[in-house]
This record gives sequence, C-alpha cells and structure tokens, in this order.
Amino acid sequence: MSQDEKKDRAATFAARAVELVQSGRAEDGSRALREAASLDPDSPEVKAAFLKIQSEEPIHTLQKLCGKFVLEQDEQAGKQALDYLDRSGEVPGNIAKECLELVLQEGKPELKALRDEIVAGLLRESIAAKTALAQRLLDNTTTAFLQIYNIGDRSANSIAELVLTSSAWSDESKREKCEIGAFQLFLAKLLEVGHESDGRALKGIVRLLAADAERLHSIIDEETFDAILCSLDYRQPNEVKSQATLAAAKYIELSGAQGQEYVCRFILNRITKGHSEDLVLAFSAAAAAFPIMPTQAATLFLVEGFVPSLLPLLEKKLNAVKVEQAALNMLSAACIDNSCRAAIKKHCIHWLQRVLKTGKDDRPGLAAVILAKVLDPTMPARDTGGKDGSDSNSVDNLVPIFKKLLVDPGEANKQSSIEGLAYASIQPAVKEALADDRLFLDRLTDLLKVSQTKPTTVFGALTVIEHVTQYLPTLSEEQRKMNQLKSYANANASKTTDTPNPLEEDAAVSRRCKAIVDAGVVTAFVAIASNLSPASTAIVVKIMLSLSRTPSLRGTIAQQGGARFLLLRYTAIAGTTDTDKHARHTAAHALARILISVDPALVFPSSGSPPLTSTIRPILSLLTDFQSDIFDGPLNLLPTFEALLALTNLASTPSGDATEVIIRQALPTVEDLLLSNNTMVQRAATELVCNLVASASGIEVFADESPAADRRLHILLALADVEDAPTRKAAGGALATLVGFEGAVKGMLKRERGVEILLGLCADEDDEIVHRGLFCVGNLLGMKGSVGEEAKRRVKDGDGEMALRDVANGAEDKMVRDLAKEVLRDLG
Repeated sequence: MSQDEKKDRAATFAARAVELVQSGRAEDGSRALREAASLDPDSPEVKAAFLKIQSEEPIHTLQKLCGKFVLEQDEQAGKQALDYLDRSGEVPGNIAKECLELVLQEGKPELKALRDEIVAGLLRESIAAKTALAQRLLDNTTTAFLQIYNIGDRSANSIAELVLTSSAWSDESKREKCEIGAFQLFLAKLLEVGHESDGRALKGIVRLLAADAERLHSIIDEETFDAILCSLDYRQPNEVKSQATLAAAKYIELSGAQGQEYVCRFILNRITKGHSEDLVLAFSAAAAAFPIMPTQAATLFLVEGFVPSLLPLLEKKLNAVKVEQAALNMLSAACIDNSCRAAIKKHCIHWLQRVLKTGKDDRPGLAAVILAKVLDPTMPARDTGGKDGSDSNSVDNLVPIFKKLLVDPGEANKQSSIEGLAYASIQPAVKEALADDRLFLDRLTDLLKVSQTKPTTVFGALTVIEHVTQYLPTLSEEQRKMNQLKSYANANASKTTDTPNPLEEDAAVSRRCKAIVDAGVVTAFVAIASNLSPASTAIVVKIMLSLSRTPSLRGTIAQQGGARFLLLRYTAIAGTTDTDKHARHTAAHALARILISVDPALVFPSSGSPPLTSTIRPILSLLTDFQSDIFDGPLNLLPTFEALLALTNLASTPSGDATEVIIRQALPTVEDLLLSNNTMVQRAATELVCNLVASASGIEVFADESPAADRRLHILLALADVEDAPTRKAAGGALATLVGFEGAVKGMLKRERGVEILLGLCADEDDEIVHRGLFCVGNLLGMKGSVGEEAKRRVKDGDGEMALRDVANGAEDKMVRDLAKEVLRDLG
C-alpha cells in the first residue's frame, strides 16, 4: 500500500471512528481510531478525530493519557500514564485492553523506553491486558512475541511471566503450548548473530527454565547451548554474563552428563581451533564452569599436557590482550580446586609474575590475586629485587600491590584488590599489617559505603575484616589434651604449627579489633545494612561478635549504632536453614555482649524505636540455643552465660518493663539454669534472680505460697549454701529481699535447714555475704503474728544468738557489727 493510500484509509477510519462513538458504539469507535493511528499516526485527521472523541465522550484518565502519548507522541503524557499505573494499580478491564492496543503501536524511537515501561505496567496490573496478549499469542505466537519482545526488556520479561500465569488463559493446554513457543523464540533470539539484546533473551530463558525446567530443558540442543556458553564471554556486560551463568547452571543441573559433555566439547573445540576469538570464548566458558561443575572442570583442566601447553599458547598470542585476560580469569577460577592450584603453581608462577610486573590495565591485579591463591600463605617474605614485591614468591609481598589497587579508579582493580586481600589476610602478619595501616582501614570503610549495591565487593571487603578480627576458636579441655597428644606423637613436634602464632593470641586480636572499631567500620555496617545479602549478613554478625568480645570497645560500638544494627539484623534473618540459625544466634550473642557493658536505657531510650524490651527475645534465645542440633562439637555455654549477664543488666533498668518481660517469658528456663552444673552459668542465673526479685512480679513468683514458689525458694536456699562465694552472695541478696514478705518466710520455715542456711550466711568469711545474711535474719525476726513467733523460735533453737554475737563482736566492718547488734536486740 502506497503512502497516499495509507493516508486516505487513515482519514476514512478516523471519520468512521467519530461516527461510531457518536452513535453510542464507543468500543467500535476506539478500534477504528486505533486502526487509523496504525496507518498514519501523524495524520491531522486522526489527531482531530481523537480530540473530538475526547471532548464528546467521557474517557478514562489512563486511556486519555495513552492516547496522547501514542497519537501526539507526548512524552509527558506517557510519564503521567506510567505514574498512574504505579500509583493507582487497578484499571477497568476494557480500558486496560484499549490502552495496551494503543501503546503497542509504533512510535518515536526516543520514546521506546517509556513505551516499554507502560506495556510492562499494563501487563503487570491488569489481568484483562494479560488475557488480551494471551489471545494474541494464541492467534499468532511468533508475530505477537516479536512485537512485544522488540519493544524492550520489561515487555519481553512480561512475556515470560504471562505464559506462566494460568489465570490469563482459558485452557492450560493452550498456555503450555504458548510457553513452549515463547521459550523456542527466546532461544532463537539468542542464536541471532550480532544481536545486541542477548541479556533480554537470556532473562526469558532463565525465567522459564527456573519455573518449568522439566518441560523445557529438553528443547535446548547443543547449538543453542553453545549460544548460551558464548554469552559467558568476559567482554559481555555483567548482566548478560550473570544471566548466561544462571541459564547454563540450570541446564547442567537438569541435563546432567549431557550438559557437562557439551561444556567440555565447547571448550576443547575452540582451544583446538586456536584463533584468538575462540580462545577467549573457551577460557571464558572454563572460568564459568568451575563454580557450576567443579569436578568436571578440574578434570578437564588437569588433562595431561593442558596446563604446560597453556603458556606456549599464551606466548604465541603475546599481543592478544583479550586472550591473556580470559586466561587469567580461567586460572583465577581454577584456584577453587586444590590440584588445579598445584598445577598453576608448578607451571604458571613465572608467567604470572611477568604479567604482574609488565602487564597493563586490569591484568596485573588479576595476576596478583592468582598468586595470592596459589602461594603458601605461611611462606616468609623475601626480597628478590622486584618493586612492590612483583618478583616475590610470598603472599605478604603482594599486599602493597593490593593496597595500591584499592585506590585505583578502575572497578576491576578494586575487585582484584579486595579478592587478593581476602586470601592474603589469612596470614597473621598480613592481618597485623592491615590493622596497623589506618589509611588503608579508612579506604576500606569508605569502599564498603560506596559499594553497597555491589554485593561481590562488599562480601570481599567483609571477608578481609573478618580475617583481621577473627579469634582462634576456644578449645574445650578435651580438645586441648588431644592437641597435646598430637604434638607428642609428631617426631618434629617442636616444628609443628600447633603452638599458636603470637599474632593470633587474644591480646593481639583485641588490638586489631580496636583498630577496626576506631576506623568506624561499625558505622559503615549500619549504612549498608539494608543492602546486605544473606551471605554478607552472616559475615557481619561474626565480625560484630569478635569486636564485642573486648569489653572496653562495647560502648563505642553502641555509640556507632552497633546494638540497634544487631537487633534489626536478628529480626531480618528470616530463613530456616542452619546457616540462618547460626547467623541469628551470632547476632543475638553479639547484642548480649554489648548490653552487658552499657546502660541499655541509653542505647534504647523509652522514646525511641525499637523499644528496649525488643532486645529480650534474641537474648532469651541464647539460653536454649546450645541444646540445638545445629551446634556441633563440645558444649559451649559462653553465649548462655553472657546472655544471663545481659538480662541481669536489662532487669536493672528503672522502668521495670524489661523485668516483667523476662519473668513472663523466661522464668522456667532461668529456674533450670539455677541448677546448672556449670558454676559460672549458675552464678549468672542467680544474679539475674537477685535483680528480678526487686520487682513486685519477681517477689510474687517466690512468695505466693504456691508449690512452684516453694520449689523456687528451696532452690534459692540451696544456692545460698554452695561453695562459690559470688553465687552465695547473689542468693543472699535475693533472700534478703524476699524474707520481707510473709509468703516467702512461710516457705522458708517449711524447709528444715532454711533458718540454718540463713544463719550460715551470717558466719561467712565475706563481709558482704554476712551483711546480707543479717538482713535475712532481721527480716525474719521482724515478722508479726504467729509467723514471726515461729521464726524467732527457730532462730533461737538454731543457736542464732551465739552466731549473731560472734558477728557483733568479731566482724571487722563496723556497719556489719552494728547491724548484728540490732538483730540481737530484735531476737530479745
């Protein structure tokens, strides 16, 4: 059809559209107007018809905006339409269909991105729009697919979502047919030579494979899988590479040996060809294969002669920068396997050192990372005359290079710096050097803040900090004895590494933790909290646990927002895997440590959010987590002990809200811990009870004369008679409060040795314990009525008068002597 004929037909349709609308057939009129616009969108007659219909017929806001956007190429109207979809969401079905038909028409290329967003928005918000597109796909799958696909990424993504949405289809078999058709078309798009939207096709492939892999993976043959592997080319944009990796991983997972064979054949065929472009594709695919299929990739890498022949091949391509870069990527990825690392160390060290010394762009940094991975971290540094350690065979001589790369403007060099330091910082001397370099720590902290949307960089930086702050594991007595036996059994025991490096001892690690806190790393954690991945969160809470181990740092950590950060991280970790449980446990433990040493009311003021009481749930979890089967190895009661100390501090806050929550949620658990075989845990639990009974609720659970209260009093009396003096002191303090209440006194008098134990406190060697014992006896004697008379009789029968006289005459503390005399007077 000629251009003149199109104009005439457009004018005819426009006039017909006005007539149809005026006769009450609005839907037919809209259809005619769309047909006119598709023939000649710039026609004055079409625009006039649109304006006339708009003025005469009430038109939905979205329809009006989409019409202006398409017919008048009005960018502002398009933005308003998109804003309407984002804000309003609900659109009447017939309006959504009309708008979709309008926006699918071709427009100015510069408005294509906006058109893409509107189409995606309509398909996202309206089931009617989805149903309309589903019908288009049923009528002609290829035509409808290409029309939507060519609009943009979001529209193409909508196709994948649509063919997976059962509610948009009248029949499941029709949906499945279109799903397979769309998948084949996505694969066809990927096969197009020189196509610039490989990422768009790969997204569709990945989305459909993830949702319906069993049905679709058999459609992929070796040719289409080769296209996916070609998209792993390191020169591709990151989005394309990541989507290709996901697609390859999913296909290999489902196809098993066949997919692995395709990968190996792809790599070997291209290496055999030997052309630069083929080598780049082969090495890029091999680099991606190691994380996906490590065993098979390592087997291929270790084929006899492969690694030794690699160097002559690279020397032959000496000026092919892209080949060298791809080879370095492959070697770096191969370091995931021990045998591959050994092969690289044996055959490639000198070549890597040459690249490190003479290479350009990103290659020296990557070569340094590979050297850090393959060299023995325990090997001492030695100067071989190279600048910045570029000729060195030791890891610590690479550290200055990594530090220099950290300030390089290139993103790849920053990543190489972080990755190299993550490996190098395993070495104690490197940990110490990094902690002593305040400028480096400041740069690392700044990098964390500016890279929060780059998860790989954040993870690497956190790994460095984790290594610097990591304490050696606390060994049980049994583990220490086993280590000693191993040393004795070793003929060269004096040369073994069983003796800890002085730089790994607690004092050295504590100094490094102080340097990290002083550099404001906790502030950086708070700043990037909302963007942390689950893996990064697990590392951060480990770091916080190490930092909070030193009591003197806890106040600074709290000032930098560390306590609130840990509480929010604990709440945000919602998974149920063992890794998630460990991360929650670690976050709770670090929070407990901080709350031992700071005033909780200052960190969580009553006017702030979250409230102070929200810290109790994570800390209470530590009282029982040690029983969980996710914690292997010997029993570790340190988190339980420190949780009890934190709860004791919380129970001392003036408001009393924390005390009420602890009593309501944790009393049975605390009661069990009063009977712990571990002296430190038992002591901490008793000190907590001493603080709890300062409240009315705490007194009630010990003095309401119930069987449970009698049992608790019995336990408390027994604790006042144990060997551990701090436990006796805490139990005495709790009893001194309780015997001021008749119910508690009755409970004590039921116990045969109750009064005897209280008099025993008065005879203790510790004046503070004696003071508490005197208070207990004095309160007993101050009781009125029959309870008071029985208490006085029991004190006298237990030689209480003699015990009190001994204190009144022999105590060194005048306050204690005076109190003893006062109690004697009450005894009469």
